[in-house]
Amino acid sequence: MRIDAHQHYWKLDRNDYGWLTPESPTLYRDYLPNDLIASLARNGISKTIVVQAAATVEETEFLLSLCKTYDSIAGVVGWLDFEQDDFVQSFERLRQDSYFVGVRLMLQSIDAMAFLENPLVIHHLKWLEKAGFPVDLLIRADQFPAILNILKLVPRLNAVIDHIGKPKIIEREESPWKEWITEVAEYSQIYCKLSGMVTEGNMTDWEESDFRFYVEHVIQAFGAKRVMFGSDWPVCLLAASYDQTVGIVNHNLPSELTEQQVDDIFGHNAIRFYQLR
Repeated sequence: MRIDAHQHYWKLDRNDYGWLTPESPTLYRDYLPNDLIASLARNGISKTIVVQAAATVEETEFLLSLCKTYDSIAGVVGWLDFEQDDFVQSFERLRQDSYFVGVRLMLQSIDAMAFLENPLVIHHLKWLEKAGFPVDLLIRADQFPAILNILKLVPRLNAVIDHIGKPKIIEREESPWKEWITEVAEYSQIYCKLSGMVTEGNMTDWEESDFRFYVEHVIQAFGAKRVMFGSDWPVCLLAASYDQTVGIVNHNLPSELTEQQVDDIFGHNAIRFYQLR
């Protein structure tokens, strides 16, 4: 089974999405499962993991409601407030829904170091570590030191780095991203998503080969068993079609990978990481 491990749906009239504005007309519209079905079929993808795009529990509940209607959704990575005392109660309520398969920390726009030093945040991450529940980490490349610090305190956290940690591909950044990826990969329960790369490159003038170094290094660091394909649709549409995001990964995979390893990257690893039924 082929799985897209990272994409989004949203409805503007829910008013969850302050970051969506008319100044970005490509994204400033509703995106729902029927908009994606043809692209999934063309690429042989059976299921997707839908990831939150707003810092509200209500949006997570909306995404979970879609699962009851659309067979293409394998699970939802939602949002919870790690700084609230009722975190565990909110988590347990959402977990009653079997489609709730992960929670995401949106760190890219805040002081990640300060946030991850909050004792309550640490407490809740340790609680998730003990529960073995998956955590998505949305960071910029310069925030890797904060992730490495928290992993010293929560070393068995089941976590995945979204969008390969968002290196500045447009600037062809290699170091220190390369070294940080290698260090994070030493934690055996950390995965990495080959997602969100095209929007870190030149948005209007890119070639598939622009991403080869990043794809190859992630696979070298994590191994083919801890890497997942994700389209980041519809955000990817700022720079590429859905088909093109699949092609970027497909055409930059190391040639020595076996068919089984390619299947792992395009589905089996997501099944294992998100504990899909």
